[in-house]
Amino acid sequence: VKGRRCAELATAIFDAVPSGVGAEGAFAPRGQQELRTALRDGMRWARDKGLCWKEDLERTEEGGAMPDADPDAVSARAMKRGSPQLGTLGSGNHYLELQVVDEVFDVAAAKCMGLEQGKICVMIHCGSRGLGHQLCTDYLQTMEATMKKQGISVPDRQLCCVRASSPQGEQYLRGMAAAANYAFVNRTIIAHSVREVFRRVLGRDPRDDLKMHMVYDVAHNIAKREEHVDPADGQRKPALVHRKGATGRFPPG
Repeated sequence: VKGRRCAELATAIFDAVPSGVGAEGAFAPRGQQELRTALRDGMRWARDKGLCWKEDLERTEEGGAMPDADPDAVSARAMKRGSPQLGTLGSGNHYLELQVVDEVFDVAAAKCMGLEQGKICVMIHCGSRGLGHQLCTDYLQTMEATMKKQGISVPDRQLCCVRASSPQGEQYLRGMAAAANYAFVNRTIIAHSVREVFRRVLGRDPRDDLKMHMVYDVAHNIAKREEHVDPADGQRKPALVHRKGATGRFPPG
């Protein structure tokens, strides 16, 4: 893809994937009930709508649907903000890039992921948009009020928290899982839009001809219940792991 065709692709992607603060997409759920289904089922909802491929779920963390996601833990205001924004990039450090594999350092790993020198890739970085932002705002207020009752004090209000086992903590974790599902759906709709741009501009099938298969999709700002080995005694123990700007390590599939 060179010259005029490359510029045509870039322009078409810019037109197909709304970006910027408050951007609205073309794939808004039809009413709150459908949004609730997307929050609960994640990418299964997108698959049933024809907005992603079955194998995309196999290459996504938790199959594109976080367990324990609960739409009831998401406020009406958060839903109102998020409903029109599915399939949008947003602003800040979010981006959508066409990239070229310039050099391969681990041939075996690259082969597993279908990558090779000279191959064109699309990288998408975005999240749960206004829904996730509002969810955070809502629970910060809840946590500030709850901290006093739980006898928790912190040096900065930005560090406000509650015990994970408390009703407020459990509710937040369920709401956060729903927001993560929203993010999975958001990214897969963007990927769908990009695939359709390549189909239209190049006149080639994105699946059978262009092989535009997903490499992976993982959350990079989330807390998850996991089990890890305690170095003190070598025993596996439950833990609540919060990854901020980091991802878990997952095997193929």
